[in-house]
Amino acid sequence: MSKDLTQLEILTELEPVAEQNLNRHLSMAKEWHPHDYVPWDEGRNFAAMGGTDWAPEQSGLSEIAKIAMITNLLTEDNLPSYHREIAQNFSQDGAWGTWVGRWTAEENRHGIVMRDYLVVTRGVDPVALEQARMIHMTTGANAPQDWGGFLVNVAYVTFQELATRVSHRNTGKVCDDPVADRMLQRIAADENLHMIFYRNLCGAALDLVPDQAVAALTRVLTNFVMPGATMPNFRRNGVMMAKHGIYDLRQHLEEVVQPVLKKWNIFDRDDFGPRGEQSREELAVFLEKLEQDVVKFEEQRDKMLAREAARAKAPQPV
Repeated sequence: MSKDLTQLEILTELEPVAEQNLNRHLSMAKEWHPHDYVPWDEGRNFAAMGGTDWAPEQSGLSEIAKIAMITNLLTEDNLPSYHREIAQNFSQDGAWGTWVGRWTAEENRHGIVMRDYLVVTRGVDPVALEQARMIHMTTGANAPQDWGGFLVNVAYVTFQELATRVSHRNTGKVCDDPVADRMLQRIAADENLHMIFYRNLCGAALDLVPDQAVAALTRVLTNFVMPGATMPNFRRNGVMMAKHGIYDLRQHLEEVVQPVLKKWNIFDRDDFGPRGEQSREELAVFLEKLEQDVVKFEEQRDKMLAREAARAKAPQPV
């Protein structure tokens, strides 16, 4: 039985793969500028500058579009927490350090452009948005205490980046605004490239230390939460987003989890030892239950939507 590698040994072994994928990323990433995605001609002063403050009727966004935009923006706002986690669990040396800095700079654009869009178009209450940002960033987004280490973190960010891409893409659709849709598609393209970097590194880790890596990704998937879980009203807003198809259980399973596991060939690999086989069995049981949960959730959602449609059609009392 081969002995486990330490964090330092894993990072050292995988640094050439990190450098290769960093160079791949830099060759594919397109330069873009947040100011090119904001309709500045819609902007006007707020009361402090002699204009008028925000009022609900100024927003052109539906309620679900507001919820999704705020949730996605506040998630992006917690970048300092994510930077800290990734810098601590990867490395700040060599290709690792270059990647951490580049990834952080690219992610920072997402919060910049989304906030500029929402403030300029008066899509949401900017005061409430700022108050929520203060609460969310003060709380931070720290990983559980036993989630330290490269393997758990690289598995988590692989799934999280893809989940965020799906959420941004579907939020663009519900905004019913081609400007917002274009902006969020641009952000989603970034998230996809980030996911590929992490997915490739996690795949290399599976080849290097299969038992350790599959145990890490099983822990991540069986305890998965989105990075915005500590923000105000996250549970309520997450339910609303699932109800309206922005990010629900089926999307999580079929658009995030299954494609990545297939890419890593998790269920057809033959390089796991007893511990790795145990983790793979645990993962298989979890996925089977998740498939059942998807069906239950959709049945409940369909009933709820049908009730709401019936209430909307019912004659209103005079």
